[in-house]
Amino acid sequence: MKKKKCEVKENMEKISDWKEGLARARKQKDKSFAVHWQSPIPPGERAKFRGLEYYPPNADYRFELELHEHQDKKLLQIEDTGGNMRDFLRWAEFRFKVGDEECILQAYKSDPREERLFIPFKDATSGKETYGAGRYIDLEYERDHAPEGRWILDFNKAYNPWCAYSKNYVCPFVPPENWLKVSIRAGEKNYQKQG
Repeated sequence: MKKKKCEVKENMEKISDWKEGLARARKQKDKSFAVHWQSPIPPGERAKFRGLEYYPPNADYRFELELHEHQDKKLLQIEDTGGNMRDFLRWAEFRFKVGDEECILQAYKSDPREERLFIPFKDATSGKETYGAGRYIDLEYERDHAPEGRWILDFNKAYNPWCAYSKNYVCPFVPPENWLKVSIRAGEKNYQKQG
C-alpha cells in the first residue's frame, strides 16, 4: 500500500513538472512572437498581440511510444502552400489509441542524417478549433527520446505552421495519410488576429 502511495505521489509530481514546463515554453513563445524581429506575427499586429491560444494541458494526449521504422523508406513529395514540391523520407510510424480509435501517424525526415522527426497532422478539430491546414510536432532525439527506445509524442506541443500567422510564409501541407478521424484537443488552437 505504501509503495502504491509513493508511485501516485511520484506521478503527480511528474505531471506537475510537465505542466510547469509546458506553461514556461508557451509563455516564452508568446514573448518571442510579440517582440522578436523574426516573429511570424506581421509587424503591424505585434503591438496588439496578447499571446497564442492553447488547449489546457491534458496528459491523455501525451504518449510514450515505440517508433516503428520502415524498412523501405520511400521518398514522398509534399506540396507546400506556395505550390512547391518538397521531398521527405517516410521514415517511421507511431501507433496509438485515442479513446477507442486506433491511430497511426507517419514520421518524416527531410534528410536521412538528421535526428529530428517531423510529424504533420490534421484531426477532427482542423478548420474549426485549430488551423485548417493542420498542425506540426517536431521530435528531437535528445529532448523527446524516452527510456527503452520509446519516443514521447506529446500533442500538447502541437503547433501551427508559420503560414497560419502570415501569408509571407510557405508550409508543407499534411499528407492524407496523416489525417486523423479523432479530435486532438491539445496544443495550439487557431490563431485569431487580436485588437
